Amino acid sequence: MAQDAFADCHFCQIVNNQTDTEILLSDDELVCFRDTTPGATHHYLVVPRMHLDNCKTLQKDHVPLVERMEEMGKKILKENKVRDFNDIRMGFHLPPFSSVSHLHLHTLAPASNMEPRSQRRYGPQSCWFIPVDKVLSQLKMHGKVK
Repeated sequence: MAQDAFADCHFCQIVNNQTDTEILLSDDELVCFRDTTPGATHHYLVVPRMHLDNCKTLQKDHVPLVERMEEMGKKILKENKVRDFNDIRMGFHLPPFSSVSHLHLHTLAPASNMEPRSQRRYGPQSCWFIPVDKVLSQLKMHGKVK
């Protein structure tokens, strides 16, 4: 697909340094920045530089990518002095509940302090949010996210 095919994608613009969004971490494959409408004290997004629409478009060969996204999410939490990794939420919104059609991993902490509205969006009872470990499990077992 042409380089400008995703010119209207806000996260592609961030990845390509076409916005004033502060990049907190990056490498050849991923970029991490703060969520503009945080659902927790710490709320970061990890996005691949390559445009992928959402978690439903992932396939088995994307397992290493998702694992690296999870690693970067944990790294930004550690850099921001989050110590209790039992009190975090990491995952993806399921379409059609994705606000931006570019794969992005939500990394939130502390989960126990999230307000009710955030709990509905990112909490364990949310039907819109799938934890990263469940995505990885489904990709490894079925080759896709159900």
